[in-house]
Amino acid sequence: MPLFEEHCLKCQQILGEQFPEVHLWLDEYFGQFPYVTRHRHLRHHRQGIEDIRKRWGDIAAMAAEIHIRQDLETDGWPSDKPIPEDSESYRKSGLW
Repeated sequence: MPLFEEHCLKCQQILGEQFPEVHLWLDEYFGQFPYVTRHRHLRHHRQGIEDIRKRWGDIAAMAAEIHIRQDLETDGWPSDKPIPEDSESYRKSGLW
């Protein structure tokens, strides 16, 4: 899993901003019981991106997609495959 700093750096390179609030929000449940490392189904999907768009705008939503794709790729998710739509589709995809 990419570290917080890696997510920030990637967004800085692509978008010109780090968007720490986006990365913190996406990973808010990491390490917390009962999720521990299985937190991604909560926000790492299209619905999570749209939640970020409503909170922080379109460019922040782009940062969320960058973050989610970085995490998905570390789990072996092909970069050309669509991001899961919601928590249920994330779990059904086999990433859970």
